[in-house]
Amino acid sequence: MDINEKKQEDQYLSSVKNALRILKSFTMDEPEKKVSDLSLSLGLNKSTVSRTMATLASEGFVFKDPETKKYRLGFSILSLSGVVNSSIDVYRESQPVLMKLVDAIDETAHISVLDKLEVVYLSKVECNHPVRFLTHVGKHNPPYSTSSGKILLAYSGDSLIDQVIEKGLHKFTKNTITDPQKLRNHLKQIRENGFAYSIEEFTEGVTSIAAPIYDYKGNVIAALSIVGPIQRIQSNKISGYAKKAINAGMEISKRMGYRS
Repeated sequence: MDINEKKQEDQYLSSVKNALRILKSFTMDEPEKKVSDLSLSLGLNKSTVSRTMATLASEGFVFKDPETKKYRLGFSILSLSGVVNSSIDVYRESQPVLMKLVDAIDETAHISVLDKLEVVYLSKVECNHPVRFLTHVGKHNPPYSTSSGKILLAYSGDSLIDQVIEKGLHKFTKNTITDPQKLRNHLKQIRENGFAYSIEEFTEGVTSIAAPIYDYKGNVIAALSIVGPIQRIQSNKISGYAKKAINAGMEISKRMGYRS
């Protein structure tokens, strides 16, 4: 990294830090602040605060009252808090079901959610004879080549599917679906079947089967997946594992308040 790149990176990190300091400065006692208030309390130049607030406002994280000229937190903050609360609820309600499922099938199981255009693993319960997989809590993977990702994509709507396709369908193995129309057709079939599977589409030697998890409104908010080596989870066993995944996913959904 040359001097100019290092300087640019430092400036970027400084801007991010300033934005986070500003957001954290809003409290129940001080829900609204002017640029001058923020500048004084945080020791930042007014021009720096003004630029940062303009950026945050453009993304909906703050809102400027046109009359008082004061800023307050925007609805994007509420959106993020909703994601966090939802994820916490899914994690809490899924753990006993996940552990019971793993005990019954002796294969590893995950709970996953979508994070923008990737699937992120929220929870993982290992079986008694785990095989090394490229997954861990917090790990991000492409959604179009994993069973959990395909479940979340299938129930997310055309807009997100279009974004994933536009980003590019990278070929991880010989079985990865890289043709946009084939992927759309595959996702349609997943919605009809109520489950998804991936046979060596992301990692060679690995099979996974996933089912949806619903919230109380009937929206798919997470996916439950069973993962194991292709030697144990063979193609003729997929329907059996799918039924177990669907039942476990429905049990978690009901714990989340879902009523079919």
